[in-house]
Amino acid sequence: MTKFSRRDFLKLTGASLGALAFRRFEGLLPAGKLDFPEGEILGRVSVFPNYYATPVKTEPHPAAATVRELPEDALVVWEREVVGAAKSISKRWVETPEGYVYEPDLQPVRNFPNIPLAAIPDGKAGFWAEVTVPYVDLIIANPPARAGWYKDAVAIGFTPRLYYGQVIWIDQIMTTEAGQVMYRCNERYGYGDLFWVDATGLYQLTPEDVAPISPDIDPLQKKIVVNTTYQTLSCFEGEQEVYFCRVSTGYDSESYRTPAGGYNPHRKLLSIPMGASSTEGRSGYDTPAVGWPFFMNGDGIAIHAAFWHNDFGTRRSHGCVNTKAPDAKWIWRWTTPYVSLDESEASLTWPDHGTKVDVVKRTF
Repeated sequence: MTKFSRRDFLKLTGASLGALAFRRFEGLLPAGKLDFPEGEILGRVSVFPNYYATPVKTEPHPAAATVRELPEDALVVWEREVVGAAKSISKRWVETPEGYVYEPDLQPVRNFPNIPLAAIPDGKAGFWAEVTVPYVDLIIANPPARAGWYKDAVAIGFTPRLYYGQVIWIDQIMTTEAGQVMYRCNERYGYGDLFWVDATGLYQLTPEDVAPISPDIDPLQKKIVVNTTYQTLSCFEGEQEVYFCRVSTGYDSESYRTPAGGYNPHRKLLSIPMGASSTEGRSGYDTPAVGWPFFMNGDGIAIHAAFWHNDFGTRRSHGCVNTKAPDAKWIWRWTTPYVSLDESEASLTWPDHGTKVDVVKRTF
């Protein structure tokens, strides 16, 4: 484990972010912990950028009086889910101590801080870790930043962060002069950026966390059915449904639609950055550390975790199948090919393909 002084750390992060980097450094280090509201479940405002205000309402109705408006990444205590009036398609709202917030705008998160590792495990180049707190701030370790998502966030005055449920590779550990342990995040399939992050917010994944589910079942008996009409996903072992969740498939347009058909997935990873340019009528996007991707075909369509919305049950993607992080993780562990932490990914070709995925459409 490397020992850094405060001056060394500032040199390492560089002067390119100027006062912004210095203020973030000052605010992060002395605390040595993450300070979030107390609650079994919290809701994080996940609308980014916040094109419209996220209000707290006196009643679960879009026309109700507004108590206050929430900025991006604001946290509220999630007391319970209630049914109210539809704001767009969904009628789900979250009751908080202050009032009601439209549920699709809130990512349900928990706050489980961790005891950091003192050093990279012996014989390992690094380890995979999962964010177990609402969010952790990122500090660029090898400026200038290359990733568009990072530069865009800084350009509008927003703090670049990782969010609950994201999965990232850690390749270095340091302890600051103030005694705070920091992990270095490395997106191995990304732009080459390296980031320092408060280690308290990340949990080291263990072999048990990624162990296969139902490995004794014949892989040919496992099948996934995605229903784009009802926006659902079901896992079958033979004729028995063993898992069910709501999903968000592609918008119902020629550019974004999740195509119907039978797929033999060929690639599976713990985490990958995802992005697309603004071409041929498509809007661009650039998202880091997308967890538990299971690629259905060679066009980049995957089942994966989504932390940027909570509107599952409605169409919200550019063609992929979005799920909540716990759902994506379960599906990832259940499907073949099985992947270990040491392997971290698997790619297959016909006929040695992964668990079959049927994308179907049902009419009423």
